[in-house]
Amino acid sequence: MDIESLKSLGWLLLWGAAFFAMMRFGCGAHGTGGHGGHGRAGAGGTRDPVCGMEVNPHNAAASFTHGGQTYYFCSAGCHDRFAREPEKYLAPTGQGGHHG
Repeated sequence: MDIESLKSLGWLLLWGAAFFAMMRFGCGAHGTGGHGGHGRAGAGGTRDPVCGMEVNPHNAAASFTHGGQTYYFCSAGCHDRFAREPEKYLAPTGQGGHHG
């Protein structure tokens, strides 16, 4: 392989790793406009309590039971944030969303 091919392969791997990290640790709702209110969603779905994205319980990325209720998440990242501080995302004041 020549140096240009190696550079191209390196950039491809770098962008691929960045894309993977965004999909794994981000909720994906930013690109699709999925952020919104909390609570129930239409058509039998629920809303991710962290980001507000509509989630189908049958194909949710993760779930977590807290206080006798099961919550569903669009990504492992949203699940992990909720698992660390569930009360932060269940606050009735409309708090939630992506908090660092």
